[in-house]
Amino acid sequence: MTENPDWTGLPVVVAGLGLSGVSAARVLRDLGAEVTVVDGGDGPGLRAKAAELEAVGVRVRLGDGETLPEGTRLVVTSPGWAPESPLFTEASLADVPIWGDVELAWRLRRPLAATGEPAPWLAVTGTNGKTTTVQMLASILTAAGKRTAAVGNVGVSVLDAVLAEEPYDVLAVELSSYQLHWAPSLRPHSGAVLNLAPDHLDWHGSMEAYAADKGRIFQGNQVACVYNLADPMTEELVRGADVEEGCRAIGFGLGAPSISNLGVVDGILVDRAFVADRAKNAAEIGAVADVNPPAPHNIANALAAAALARAYGVDAKAVRDGLRAFRPDAHRIAEVAVVDDVTWIDDSKATNTHAAAASLAAYEPVVWIAGGLAKGATFDELVTGAAGRLRAAVLIGQDRELIKDALARHAPDVPVVEAATGQTGAVAMAEVVGEAAKLARPGDTVLLAPACASMDMFTNYGERGDLFAEAVQALRP
Repeated sequence: MTENPDWTGLPVVVAGLGLSGVSAARVLRDLGAEVTVVDGGDGPGLRAKAAELEAVGVRVRLGDGETLPEGTRLVVTSPGWAPESPLFTEASLADVPIWGDVELAWRLRRPLAATGEPAPWLAVTGTNGKTTTVQMLASILTAAGKRTAAVGNVGVSVLDAVLAEEPYDVLAVELSSYQLHWAPSLRPHSGAVLNLAPDHLDWHGSMEAYAADKGRIFQGNQVACVYNLADPMTEELVRGADVEEGCRAIGFGLGAPSISNLGVVDGILVDRAFVADRAKNAAEIGAVADVNPPAPHNIANALAAAALARAYGVDAKAVRDGLRAFRPDAHRIAEVAVVDDVTWIDDSKATNTHAAAASLAAYEPVVWIAGGLAKGATFDELVTGAAGRLRAAVLIGQDRELIKDALARHAPDVPVVEAATGQTGAVAMAEVVGEAAKLARPGDTVLLAPACASMDMFTNYGERGDLFAEAVQALRP
């Protein structure tokens, strides 16, 4: 298949009828391709989506996501479809290329009138912190006077962004390991890997494969490959990347920065990478107090966002102003209330052990609310690292026993209460908050950082956090 195909009449299969699949199908149909969407599911919701697409000339096949339609020249997949799916096996045997929505968007970029080149992509991946970092980056770019958006796994879809009627100057792009796996042509201006911890291993097959897909974000980088000084695996990915000549490795960390790094000195965010004579000079780009909230892992996110912005040429004042203007999304280490001198924090978004560890490291002493669907995770390392901070633990959900056993092994003196057995929704959360309130003392933090997915008891992590906030507010006199 050519680099820039003639789309007219090209038989394309879109795998999956989710948001990205529907978006890709519409874009491809508008380009003139003959589009067929396949999905193994069926039901009223999917049929309604299918009817909308069929009305604009897209074929839809429900109930069979495994068979490749005859004559297919290209498959465009939704991010969640696993590489070993029969549809992809059949496509590979027939030498039919498989692209993700990010690959399609990359190939459809349009040149800007001002430069004659497409808008640069500043790309972010990592196990945790991607959304916050990309949103911080977009805030910084906006403060610098650039027309931009946080796109990809957050905000605007990447396809919609590259095809926007009013073009963007630069894009802050969040990319998952799934999306990177199916984006072989991607070559960002600069990229960042925030951290790496075991996640989605059922999809990737191994930690090595997961890390390799994350590392694709560095391929072809032009200016900077940004990595986490506290995570050696991210630096290894930089070492293995094939980049353009002159591209630099830029580290970020919470200590005083050495040459070519960003860091923190006496509460000041400092850049020793994008300054003249960096052996002797550094630039103040903000303060810890400018980061909301100023938890350690969020300061690291801010430094990563700053590194990408500085690689793009943003000045120090815009970095500071952008960080000050940024407001985090709900359910990310958000303070809900202070009741009887106990602080209640909602970090329902902490759906894996790596995220929960970062959240626990920000508070002391903690009454920890944890549990749910473990997704194959183990909790020994998490509990070992947090044991000294724990006042008590309130455990919920299907896989609570895994956390209970880890606490028994590594924090045997920490009181543990199992709550909401067999209950779900608001009733369950009211009981959980009630138990946590009994355990907390003045000066403590009650932290909802479950380290698990939510779907065994709640619709999603958002509902879990919302119900937590409602139950906490009910504690007020």
